Amino acid sequence: MSAVAPPTAVDGTQTAGPENRKAIRRAIGAGSIGNFVEQFDYGLYGYLAPILAPSFFPASNPTVAVLSTYAVIAIACLFRPLGGSLVGRWGDRVGRKKTLLWTIVVMGVSTAMIGALPTYHQIGLVAPLLLLVIRIVQGMVSGGEYVGAVAFVVEWAEPNRRAYYASYASNSCFFGILAGAGTAALTSAVFQGDALDSYGWRIPFLIALPLSAVGVWLRKRIEETPEFVRATADGAQVVKAPIREALRSQLRPILVYCGVSIMLAILSYSWVTFYPEYLTGTLGLPRWMALASNAISVAVLIPLLPLAGILSDRIGRKPMLVMGAVACIVLVPLAFYVGEQATFGAAIASQLIYIIPEFFLTGIVTVCLAELFATRTRFSAGAMAYNASFSIFMGITPFVATLLVSSFGTIYAVWVYLAAAAVLALVVVTSFMTETYRSHLGEDKFAR
Repeated sequence: MSAVAPPTAVDGTQTAGPENRKAIRRAIGAGSIGNFVEQFDYGLYGYLAPILAPSFFPASNPTVAVLSTYAVIAIACLFRPLGGSLVGRWGDRVGRKKTLLWTIVVMGVSTAMIGALPTYHQIGLVAPLLLLVIRIVQGMVSGGEYVGAVAFVVEWAEPNRRAYYASYASNSCFFGILAGAGTAALTSAVFQGDALDSYGWRIPFLIALPLSAVGVWLRKRIEETPEFVRATADGAQVVKAPIREALRSQLRPILVYCGVSIMLAILSYSWVTFYPEYLTGTLGLPRWMALASNAISVAVLIPLLPLAGILSDRIGRKPMLVMGAVACIVLVPLAFYVGEQATFGAAIASQLIYIIPEFFLTGIVTVCLAELFATRTRFSAGAMAYNASFSIFMGITPFVATLLVSSFGTIYAVWVYLAAAAVLALVVVTSFMTETYRSHLGEDKFAR
């Protein structure tokens, strides 16, 4: 059954009356649940990496074991561009809804399988190989999940509130990370010593199965997006080769998105996965303090993101991105300096400083993932852009950050890594990006 399109304004943009806002709210829930599951898993894996490491790798060198655990994420993320392109192609050909139903099932099952894997001590090298295969499969599917969810929400949204609605898709990621952090902290508190190492760490991963079932239920209750129905004549006029068409007509916006989003990937995943381990392993803060301080900062950011969306819907995407890039360069070293005091209060304060650039960047990079690309190839173009930049740097950042601190003996090496990406983003935004917040979703491309 086709979705009912919202009323159309004189300028051709869609508007949403009160009768359609209920459908928009359902779309936000349906689109966001997959992001939640994905980041719940990522948060669990990142926070529990020091515990997972001796289960899947030789424990003779703890640093190498932790690096190997992070390397599994990095390698899996290298497959996300391939998986994202395949999922994106499907999303542009059969629709957003059917594609997102499939992706959430695969993500939930693969996460639960991690909790059932035998360990290195039981089956040797086969254990880390199985872990890697599962994460590669999950990474390939996840490469299309987030892009599809953002497209789903934005294509349902009112034109003048797209960043506001997209902020909830961003927030679902942080809710997932927060849930992952909380679950990891609770697991570490409930299970101690051998109980945690042998079976306690497995239980959180198994929770993904019921979460995935909830996602399937939510996604079955919502129709296909009105924008996709309109642009494809209810699926009758889909692009037969969306990947090739996206590369032909939208290569420049793809490159623009890559240039902007690398900065956010490094910023976010050096914070939510690397920094808590740095607080514990290098600064000697108790693990529960590191995880709790990280969870507090995420909880503070969550209600701020809709406000950032409202602000961006008023002033545009480019000013927010510029302010976020400058904040990365100026404020992140200050955050690291405060955190080096190695107290619980300093850990919280440092991360509250850290979320200032997150405020300007997170939701805006999210909405640009939809606005930069035309509807008929949005899923494919967005998947290529997102996975060629954000996904890869999301995966390698914990590994690179750990390696940088180990090599140079200072966390400011991580700031240099981030600052280089921020400078790149400033050049791209100011020189190559066209403002998108007043654009029509159906245009061929927005960055010229």
